Amino acid sequence: MKSSFNQKNHPHRRYNPLLDEWILVSPQRANRPWQGQTEKTSGEQLPSHDPNCYLCSGNVRINGEKNPDYKGVFVFDNDFGSLMKDDVEFSGETSDFFLLKPERGINRVICFSENHSLTLPDMEVNDIKAVVDVWQKQYEELGNLDYINHVQIFENKGQVMGCSNPHPHGQIWAQSSIPSIVLKTQENLKRYFEKNGTSLLEDYVKKELEADERVILENEDFAALVPFWAIWPYETMIVSKRKTENLLEFSEEQKLSLASIIKDLTTKYDNLFNTSFPYSAGIHQSPTDGKSHPEWHFHMHFYPPLLRSAEVKKFMVGYEMLAEAQRDITPEQSAEVLKSLSCTKNNKNFD
Repeated sequence: MKSSFNQKNHPHRRYNPLLDEWILVSPQRANRPWQGQTEKTSGEQLPSHDPNCYLCSGNVRINGEKNPDYKGVFVFDNDFGSLMKDDVEFSGETSDFFLLKPERGINRVICFSENHSLTLPDMEVNDIKAVVDVWQKQYEELGNLDYINHVQIFENKGQVMGCSNPHPHGQIWAQSSIPSIVLKTQENLKRYFEKNGTSLLEDYVKKELEADERVILENEDFAALVPFWAIWPYETMIVSKRKTENLLEFSEEQKLSLASIIKDLTTKYDNLFNTSFPYSAGIHQSPTDGKSHPEWHFHMHFYPPLLRSAEVKKFMVGYEMLAEAQRDITPEQSAEVLKSLSCTKNNKNFD
């Protein structure tokens, strides 16, 4: 006799409509409320200015250029960018198996603050809003270049995410092609829009707000939630409640709302394991290719690797690399934990 399916107890796959992919969920491997440790870790207290940091104001960078004595947000071209502005002539032969083409672009670094010791949850909402202002200006400036068709804004936080410099900063990669993951998302957003005449994410976030199982935070303009199809243990997504294609459509009030929910979400992250919580975060919005994109809907992904404590991370290996993504604790369990956490920092220095 077959038993009745229970998503809290039985393995199942969940569909991600943004990427047209599935994820395997195995809740029986963690079939109790959250099992993670809550041990406090001693963290190094950073100075407000580090004379050896190439991102601090007034310091000389690796290439010999000196940073201005900036206050607040500071943007500069990455000294060792992955893309180049050069327009090269290419006449390579095409091949079914050896297809390549030159890629042109610009890499920039955005220092969020002159204070070396801060991270986003430590900053005031108005100071985070100043970062959002710069995101908006950079998206417009770079997107207006005739050879830039996509602007990717992101932040890697923490050594576990490959970020060797703790100074609060993010990056921009602006390039001539629309990257593969963004293009795949765009195709699925467009397919839904053409079928339904509405935004996939606007419809989705309405359903999430109604269900109230995975929503962690919300304000007038945005919702922060654990996606139904989340891969990483404490993955979240900030989505604008109303369809907004990109940063240029945000009012001053909306930018302040975005800054506020970013601060609250990242504070919850820091409180989860009483550590400066590592993650990769990035904005997905319409490309800058000059075409109409009514299908696009602004959203921001947070992909944190930590699983059970500040020392234990989730690895994407074996089955995940060869078959498809897999997780143990359900998105609903993760949302319950994150929702219960305070938006006030437990301990700034995590001592």
